[in-house]
Amino acid sequence: MTTTKTYIKEWQQALHQEINYLKKFGGSRYSVTNGRLLSNDGTYSYYFDTAFLLKIPVGSSIKLEWGTMKSTGRMLSSEGRGVILAIEQNFGDLIQDAFLLHDPWELLEQLIERLDEIKKSKQKRLRVKRLMNPSMETKHPVAKIKSNVHELVLRSKYNPVTFVWGPPGTGKTYTLARTAANKYIQNKKVLILSHSNQAVDVLMGELTDFIKKKKRFQEGDVLRYGGNIGDTLSTHQEITTNLLIEKQDPLLAKDRDRLMEDRRHLKQDLAHSFSKRDSDHLLELEIKIARVLEKVREKEVELVKDALIIGTTLAKAASDSAVYEREYDVVIIDEASMAYVPQAAFAGALGKRVIICGDFKQLPPIASSRDIFVAKWLKEDVFHHAGMVDWLHEGKLHPQLFLLKEQRRMHPDISEFTNRYIYQSLVGDHESVNKSRNKIVSQTPFKDHAAVLLDTSFTGLHCMNDKSTNSRFNLWQLLLSFQLMNEAYASGAKSIGYVTPYRAQANLMELLLEEIYEKERSHADIIAATVHRFQGSERDVMIFDTVDCDPQDRVGMLLIGKDSERLINVAITRTKGKFIHVSNRNFIEKHIYQGKTLRQLVDHQVRNKQGVTTKDIGSWIRNQHSKLRWIHARKLEGVFQDLQSAKSSITISLPMGTNLQEEWKKQLLNKEKRVKLTIISDRFPFPFVMIDEKVLWLGLPLEGARGVQSPYVAARLSSSQVCEYLLKQI
Repeated sequence: MTTTKTYIKEWQQALHQEINYLKKFGGSRYSVTNGRLLSNDGTYSYYFDTAFLLKIPVGSSIKLEWGTMKSTGRMLSSEGRGVILAIEQNFGDLIQDAFLLHDPWELLEQLIERLDEIKKSKQKRLRVKRLMNPSMETKHPVAKIKSNVHELVLRSKYNPVTFVWGPPGTGKTYTLARTAANKYIQNKKVLILSHSNQAVDVLMGELTDFIKKKKRFQEGDVLRYGGNIGDTLSTHQEITTNLLIEKQDPLLAKDRDRLMEDRRHLKQDLAHSFSKRDSDHLLELEIKIARVLEKVREKEVELVKDALIIGTTLAKAASDSAVYEREYDVVIIDEASMAYVPQAAFAGALGKRVIICGDFKQLPPIASSRDIFVAKWLKEDVFHHAGMVDWLHEGKLHPQLFLLKEQRRMHPDISEFTNRYIYQSLVGDHESVNKSRNKIVSQTPFKDHAAVLLDTSFTGLHCMNDKSTNSRFNLWQLLLSFQLMNEAYASGAKSIGYVTPYRAQANLMELLLEEIYEKERSHADIIAATVHRFQGSERDVMIFDTVDCDPQDRVGMLLIGKDSERLINVAITRTKGKFIHVSNRNFIEKHIYQGKTLRQLVDHQVRNKQGVTTKDIGSWIRNQHSKLRWIHARKLEGVFQDLQSAKSSITISLPMGTNLQEEWKKQLLNKEKRVKLTIISDRFPFPFVMIDEKVLWLGLPLEGARGVQSPYVAARLSSSQVCEYLLKQI
C-alpha cells in the first residue's frame, strides 16, 4: 500500500511539472488589440482592448506574444474590456494585435506549500490515508435509514470518509445542503468547497434557503467567502462578505464601491477614446483600490473566524490562511470529479469528517503537461484513485460509495440515452419527469419533441481550423444553432444553453450573441460556451453543436478521445426539456466506429426517429431574426440587391474548382466603380459573399465544380463581428 508521504511526494512532483509547463508554454491564450504604451519607467506599461471580459486577478503573472517577440509581466488592471499590463520588454508605442497568456500557476505553488504542512502533521497524514484508502467496513446503522439525506447524515457521522456519486439531476445539491444544515443545527463547523464559484453559489443558496425555512438562520453564521458572487445568490446577499461589511463598516464599503465605479467609468472612457491622462489616472486608482481591499481583507478574516458554515473554492481555501488554518468538523467537496487529487486530499485533511461528492462520468480535472505524474494525479479524479470506479467495473458499489439513483431533471426521451449508455441502467427516472417537462417539450422548435438530431449532412464543407488557435469552427452549424436559440426564445424558453466542444465555435457564438442578441439576453438566461462552463448547471433547452464535418478528414479528439464520453454526457444532461443535437450524421457514421459515445448517440437518435434534415428547414423556422434571414438558395434577388447597394467593398469566396456564372459576373460589372471587389480563391472550403464587411451571405454563390455540395438554403447575416472574424482567417 502506498504511504501518505509517497502520495505527497508524487503530488508535489506533478504540481511542479504542471507549473513548469505553464510557465514555459502557457495554456489560455487571449487575443488583445490596439496596444498603446503608457509608461516605460523600468517596466513597460501597455493598455490593450479585449474582445471579451477577462477576469484575471490583478498582480497575476502573464506573458505577451507579438509575432516572434515574447515577454513576461504582470496584470495591473483587468476589469471590463480593457487590460493594463506591465511587461519587461519594450514592444514599441503601438501594437495592433497580440496574444495574452495567463495560467494561475501561483495557485499550484500555494497547494504545494499546503502539502508540505500536511507532511508535518500526523493527524492530517492519517486523514489523507483514510481518503486514499477508504475502509471496506462501514459503521453507520443501516437499519435506521429513512431517506437519502438521512443516509448521508448517518454515513458522515459514523464514517471518516464518504463518497457520494451524484449523476445529473439526482438531487446532489438538495442532499448536500440538507446534510450541511443538519451539522449546522448541531453547532458543527462545516467547510463547503468546490472547483467552481458557480457550484459553491448554488450549494450555499440551497443551504441558506433551507435554514431560513427552518427559522434557524443567524446572520454571520453562514458565509460565502471570496469570488465574484453571481446571480445565484442575489436573494441571499446576507451571507456574502460584501453585505456583512456594508453593515459593519459602511464607510469602508462606500470607499470601495466608489473607487470601483470610478475605475469602471475610466475603462469605458479609454475604450471609446484613449488618452494618456486617463490611463495614468487608472494606474493611480488601482493603487488606491489595493489599499482599500487590504482593509476589506482584515474585515473578511474576522467574518471567517465567526462563521459556522463557510463556502468557498478549493483554490481560495489553499491560498487563504483564514480558511486553511482552521479545523472543521465536516468538509464537503462538491464537483469533486473536476478537482485535482492533491486538492481533494488537502481539503480532506482540514476536517474530522469528509464528504466527497461528484460524478466521475462527468468532466475530469484539466492539466496541460504530459509528465507521467501529471497524467496520473492531475488528469484523473479522486473517485478513480480511491478505488470507487474499480469496484464498479466489477459490478459492485464500494461500501463507502453512496449512489443517488433517481434523476428528476431530464425528460425521459433525453435521459433514455444517458441512463442506458453512460450509467449502465444504475440510474432511473423519477416519475415526476414524465409530466414536469411537458410544457418545454410542447414549445417550438420541434413542438412535442424532447430530443432532436438536426442533421447537417450534405450541406457543404464548412468545418475549418481557426488560424490563431487551431480550434475548429463551423459557420453553417453556428447559424443553424443561433436560429434554434431564437425559436426557443420566441416560444418562451427561460434558459437556453449552446454548448460545443470547440472554444473557437463557442467564442464565435458569444460574439454573435453580444452583437445582435443583447436585448433578448436581458429577458432570458442564454449562455454559449464550451462544455466545462456548463458542468453543475441546467437549462430548459440545450443545443449541442459538434462542429465537425467535411473537409476535415478525421473527427477531433474532443469528440472521440479518452474523455469524450464524459464531455458528451455533460452536454446532454444539462437539459430539462429539449435537447437539440446539431451534427453531421454522414460525417460521423463515416469516421466514428460504433462503440464511441457520439456514434452511439447519433445511432440512438436515428433509431428513435429523432432526426430532422436541412431539407426540413422551412417547416421548423417560424421566427426569422431581423439580423439573420433564411432564403431559398436559388432566389438571388436579395443578394443581387445587396451587391448593387454596396458602399465600399464586396468580398466573394470561391472554393477550389468553383467559378461564377454569367449572371453573377454581370451584377459585379454593374457595381459602383468606387466599390472594391475581392475574390478569394481556395482559402475557404465554402462559398460566401460579404458586403461592406457588415453583411454575410452564406451558401452562395452555388455554382461550381461537380461534387460541390449545396445547403438548399442561403443565410443572410448582418454582423460586422462575424465578418471581421472571417477576414482575420485570410
